[in-house]
Amino acid sequence: MSDLPEGVQRVTAVLQQAGHPHVPVMLDDAARTAQQAADALGIVVGQIAKSIVFRRKADDVAVLVVTSGDKRVDEKKVEAQLGALGRADAAFVKAKTGFSIGGVPPLAHATRSVTLIDRELFRFEEIWAAAGHPHAVFRLSPADLVALTGAPLADVVLDAP
Repeated sequence: MSDLPEGVQRVTAVLQQAGHPHVPVMLDDAARTAQQAADALGIVVGQIAKSIVFRRKADDVAVLVVTSGDKRVDEKKVEAQLGALGRADAAFVKAKTGFSIGGVPPLAHATRSVTLIDRELFRFEEIWAAAGHPHAVFRLSPADLVALTGAPLADVVLDAP
């Protein structure tokens, strides 16, 4: 495990501590986008649990929305549940989560994030999430995601036109 990047080691430790059966996988190519990750894994883009980070204006807390890779977050829906949001730049994301954009996992963050999970992920039996590095992902089910994060399910995506 010591040959893995530090962020992937942190994610691996949290997964092992929780008894999760799947360890992170290092991909040959970067999976900074949901489409890149899906292509590398040979799955549909909706099976990618992408991490979108916002900054809550009231208290400067990181808000993590874990959504299906084929959906877009509706910021107004998130604000209705959690308050006004601002943009989270790369420095904010790194400082609050401990991970760089393109590799932010749904767990093992440096500081506690307010997290919401998109119910659209439950369309799939198996999903994949970032594992702390742009080349690292791990397999889980939507129910595993809820159990590992303790986060609530929410309607957070734009409605289809």
